[in-house]
Amino acid sequence: MFKTRLLSGIALVIVALITITYGSWALTGILILVSLLGYLELTRACQVNTQEGEKSVYLYRKNGLEIAGILAIIAYYGAMLAGASQTILVMIVVLAFIATLFVYVFGYPKFHSNQVMSAYFAFLYAPVMLSFIYLTRDLEYGEYLVWLIFLASWGCDTCAYCVGMLFGKTIGNHKMSPKLSPKKSIEGAVGGVVGAALLGVLYAVLLVEKKIPDQNITWVFALICGVGALISMVGDLAASAIKRNHDIKDYGHCIPGHGGIMDRFDSVIVTAPVIYFLAVLILK
Repeated sequence: MFKTRLLSGIALVIVALITITYGSWALTGILILVSLLGYLELTRACQVNTQEGEKSVYLYRKNGLEIAGILAIIAYYGAMLAGASQTILVMIVVLAFIATLFVYVFGYPKFHSNQVMSAYFAFLYAPVMLSFIYLTRDLEYGEYLVWLIFLASWGCDTCAYCVGMLFGKTIGNHKMSPKLSPKKSIEGAVGGVVGAALLGVLYAVLLVEKKIPDQNITWVFALICGVGALISMVGDLAASAIKRNHDIKDYGHCIPGHGGIMDRFDSVIVTAPVIYFLAVLILK
């Protein structure tokens, strides 16, 4: 299991290095794929594609709500790749909502209102939030800023785990959210935030300081990574809450040893827009 998880993790890092470094259509292509998979994992977890009396959440048929969401994802990323303005992107997000209502109204009473809300929630949660990886990459100095998303999210997760394992018995083990995630501690969370901030400092000192002039970039990166790490834990816990609400262990099985897209990218999803907005506001 550990070997499988390790190899999958290495493969993910390689794919990220290639697509994010190249950017453009390569990054858009992989984000569309990840977004589609994440969207379908969420709709199945929330039982958007089940009928009354059915229990399985891993059905492979598509219904009108999911088809509307899939088309909206393709339109959204296509417009983004074409360099569409923020007004156009917001328009697509609104039209996706209207399309979802269209399916609901003209398919009535096939769908319950909970399924309709879950379908649109899934569109916003995975595809739209993940698109901020591309938007961050597209900023000035975006080739450096985009990696802060992963340093803050995956770096926090790794540092929190290490602190919890190494110092949990020494400094205490106060549960952060005992009912939702009993293994996560406040000490681990603090270690994750501090660790992510330090990773931001190291990244700036070793690779970025000379590339971005006239900015106190080391401390800026520390701040961005620290805040991003704090938010990333909310994403992690939110994804866990959805799984517990619907009594499932993993969102999927597409990443061996890790589960589904939502299992691996849960923290990245909410970190990406935070890093984008902090970069825009601070690095003027």
